[in-house]
Amino acid sequence: MRHYTGMDRLIQSFDQALRSLVPGATTAQRDNPAHSSDTHLTVSDARHVAGLMRVNHSGEVCAQALYHGQALTAKLPNVRREMEQAAIEEQDHLAWCEDRLKELDSHTSLLNPVWYSLSFGMGALAGIAGDKYSLGFVAETERQVSLHLEDHLRQLPAQDDRSRKILEQMNEDELHHRDTALNAGGVDLPYLVRMTMTAISKLMTKTSYYI
Repeated sequence: MRHYTGMDRLIQSFDQALRSLVPGATTAQRDNPAHSSDTHLTVSDARHVAGLMRVNHSGEVCAQALYHGQALTAKLPNVRREMEQAAIEEQDHLAWCEDRLKELDSHTSLLNPVWYSLSFGMGALAGIAGDKYSLGFVAETERQVSLHLEDHLRQLPAQDDRSRKILEQMNEDELHHRDTALNAGGVDLPYLVRMTMTAISKLMTKTSYYI
């Protein structure tokens, strides 16, 4: 197995950031779950769905950054590999959300570089704190993402099966990642950390819907 120097990992992190932030740079390894034909949406419904999908795309950018930051500072090789693999699986979500935004003639959030930077820093700090806290950070992140997805599923217009299929598969994946992190030894995070994560999540949700 190749040994990566610190500089190698920094270059890799920069490459990962570009792939997460540049539209069209990420491709899905799995087929898009939105198999049904597109249904006509009113202008207001299409605008609302685009806002929801933009938020979900930003959430996946944050997830990518968290995993990348944690992989950079993880102490155990197996934990680092788990973070890297989770980030690869989450790339599908990025691509699916971006595809749906294109179908809706919309765009990804202009604030994604901000969310990526904040999330990368939080992930790196979690990795430095120790692998059990890093895994706990993953579990809490995925729990909060799942709550957002379930809320957005309730908000979708009844006829929008394409968006619904995407969000349902994303939610299934997020819950799997949460359970995997807990089973690997993740611990509950301190209350203040959980509340900080919730506050940042709400800020991202409110702003990315429009910008």
